[in-house]
Amino acid sequence: MQPKPETSDLTPYLAADTVIDHHHPLVRETAAKLRAEAPELHDYARVAFEFVRDTIPHSDDSGDLRVTWRASDVLACGTGICYAKAHALTALLRAEGIPTGLCYQFLGVVHGLVAVRLPGHDRWARQDPRGNKPGVDAQFSLAEERLAWVPDPAEGEFDFPTLYAATPAPVLECLQQATDRPHLWRTLPTTL
Repeated sequence: MQPKPETSDLTPYLAADTVIDHHHPLVRETAAKLRAEAPELHDYARVAFEFVRDTIPHSDDSGDLRVTWRASDVLACGTGICYAKAHALTALLRAEGIPTGLCYQFLGVVHGLVAVRLPGHDRWARQDPRGNKPGVDAQFSLAEERLAWVPDPAEGEFDFPTLYAATPAPVLECLQQATDRPHLWRTLPTTL
């Protein structure tokens, strides 16, 4: 599925804000370490994806009760749900000048992904840094999508078409208002 950007201008997909705080020292330090491993931009995007997917556990998989939402906090705490992990990956990619947006699926609740636009590619490529586990095998790919889940229309599941430059209010509000992950689970958004 090709997400539809809110604007053809890539500038908003490179911006920092309170959620995608790629100006934060921890985000910059992490990006620099990853870039040292992968100086070529395409390789860096893959390495950053794998770093978030593999070294920051999804809090439901690990049993962590903390709720993170700001990219730098996700990196500092080493935990987050799909939205938070998408924020961390977006910040790491934007820190190195890679246009990155937030996109979503409806899978009974809203599930968070990212889409990247790398030089030499004429389209956005969706990536799912949620984290692998039995039955989930998300991989970095610029050609064919290798996401954690494919929506099942027969179950009412679908891809939201919009590629957001900033976190939509329903996602951010549920993260910021949750006192812990069980509370968050009861308040996950079902619409954007």
